Amino acid sequence: MGNEIPALKEMIAVAGRAVVFTGAGISTESGIPDFRSPNGIWSKTTPIYFDEFVRSEDARREAWRRKFEVDRDIDGAEPNRGHRAVAKLVRTGKVTSVITQNIDGLHQASGVPDERMIELHGNGTYATCLTCGTRYELAPIKAAFQADGAAPECVDCGGLVKAATISFGQMMPEREMERARVETLACDLFIVAGSSLVVYPAAGFPAMAKKNGAKLVIINRDPTGLDDIADLVVHLEIGPVLGEAVNVN
Repeated sequence: MGNEIPALKEMIAVAGRAVVFTGAGISTESGIPDFRSPNGIWSKTTPIYFDEFVRSEDARREAWRRKFEVDRDIDGAEPNRGHRAVAKLVRTGKVTSVITQNIDGLHQASGVPDERMIELHGNGTYATCLTCGTRYELAPIKAAFQADGAAPECVDCGGLVKAATISFGQMMPEREMERARVETLACDLFIVAGSSLVVYPAAGFPAMAKKNGAKLVIINRDPTGLDDIADLVVHLEIGPVLGEAVNVN
């Protein structure tokens, strides 16, 4: 790893308020596929857009069928060394928030409190009613769907129930985007871990942090479009890099 780990350790040590921004790369090390990769599901399947989900019963049934099919690749996944390292940084107070593009809930499973999480693309481990916001766990929905193939509806208001993720064509969550903006502008160290930084507007936060004077670290297996402005770039697996930097196995 050359000089990257000592440099990262030093940057973390001197930081007063750090933010970690994570993408699919941190979770691929837990066995979760990167669905946006060249061979990922979105390269083989036409996405179901949000307005289609709302408009069409057939689209809702297909969306739930795909959801449970994709979940087979996620079920049983556990936090890896990278997740545990981020959780330690939060626990010790060095990192004030974790901004993530991921929907797998592995940061929370590793011990990051919900109040420290900013999930820009939602969370795929539960569902919500689009009308009243009632939360639903997935197991009963899956059992009912397998029994009759019908898309779920809210028992409280009759609204449409959807996995609590941001679909193609759906508005980004205003509250989470504003929280991310505030945390980005308040930090003096911004660590990107496992994002290719191509999905906007989420990928705009690293550049925002750098422009505001924060140090920018990018840890990603492949080059990103922001490598040229980063203070430290590490093209290695995230778990070993962060694990060594913060002394987590």
